[in-house]
Amino acid sequence: GKYLNLLKEDAENGLCVVLMNCEEFLKQQQRTVVSSLCCLQEHYAGYDWFASSIFLIMSGDREKTLTFLQQFSRLLVSAFLWLPRLHLSMHLPVKTLEYGIHPVYFCSAHHVEMLLKADILLCQGKKNIFHLLPSKICLQWITQCFWNYMDWSEICHYIAICIFLGPDYQIYMCISVFRHLQQDILKHTEA
Repeated sequence: GKYLNLLKEDAENGLCVVLMNCEEFLKQQQRTVVSSLCCLQEHYAGYDWFASSIFLIMSGDREKTLTFLQQFSRLLVSAFLWLPRLHLSMHLPVKTLEYGIHPVYFCSAHHVEMLLKADILLCQGKKNIFHLLPSKICLQWITQCFWNYMDWSEICHYIAICIFLGPDYQIYMCISVFRHLQQDILKHTEA
């Protein structure tokens, strides 16, 4: 945020406050699950990339950020964009939680993989991309709100498009990125 001139010098404390408030807010919506899976032992879902993105979009204003996130959490699209929101969530069936697989993986990321299989682009008859499933790559992109994969303005467009047009656009965005990387991916799979 400082590098892009989106934040003032003292904004780090504001981000810490936002992340701590989000963690407390999301804990109120969690349930306890008995499981041996490490990812279900903690009530912490990992770094909250979405909340950090909103903090940057709001120019470091923690009050605006927290107000937006609380109101946003009432929308269905929040389940697809704000991944920590569904970590151990009481809104999910217990069986779904026990598997430890985030619903975005078997919704959005799975649909991306199905579309890629149907597309000649990255036909699954070949080896998987870098020996990884495209759905795993998509989940990484989505979890991190495409940070380190896209420019800041593109990240803002991604978030805005998904909020205004619906979570289907998350799938379209992943397909677009794979399409954009098509030549590089094919070169790497041949090598």
